[in-house]
Amino acid sequence: MKRYEVQNCLLCNGPLDEPVSWKMLLTNQFPRTICLHCEEKFEPYGAQADVESLISLYKYNNQMKDYLHRYKFMHDVLLAKVFRHEIHHHLSKKKAIIIPISLHPEKLKERTFSHVDELLNEANIPYEHYLKKLTTESQAGKTREERLNAPQIFALKESHYPQNKDFILVDDIYTTGTTINQAKKILLDAGAKSVTAFTLIRR
Repeated sequence: MKRYEVQNCLLCNGPLDEPVSWKMLLTNQFPRTICLHCEEKFEPYGAQADVESLISLYKYNNQMKDYLHRYKFMHDVLLAKVFRHEIHHHLSKKKAIIIPISLHPEKLKERTFSHVDELLNEANIPYEHYLKKLTTESQAGKTREERLNAPQIFALKESHYPQNKDFILVDDIYTTGTTINQAKKILLDAGAKSVTAFTLIRR
């Protein structure tokens, strides 16, 4: 897999504490992309068992808020590399089919790239799109009550058959669970054997 060698921290542009070594290249490890100072500002969500229906990596603190803004809304696609090691570690050995939460085509044009797809691409995690987004509405500006009462925002894509298959839904952030739960319902109603979820962040 081709690697883009980062010379400076992608977040603060300071020097990286760990240079790329021959060991990293020969063992196909992911080189560091942010410095230790920036890395320490991210707060892990805490211990979670693999049997849980939702696994999240980090809390939504100020460092993560800034990261997410730059990545999603300032269109800094290079930041997809920041958490590739952690994502690869959690998902690379899973047997279930990975499904990223999809963007509506109009939203994709606006954002210029699919942020969840890029997180998985950089982590070298294969995935399939079983779902299509029905609305361009964002959940971000809604109240908790509005999110929980939102109509179905997904549909199953044509020629995709979830029957008796295991799935892991992947999204960037989990807030009220509306997005994940609606996607999960579509798959289970269509005959999926099991559906769990994985997110980078949980609020």
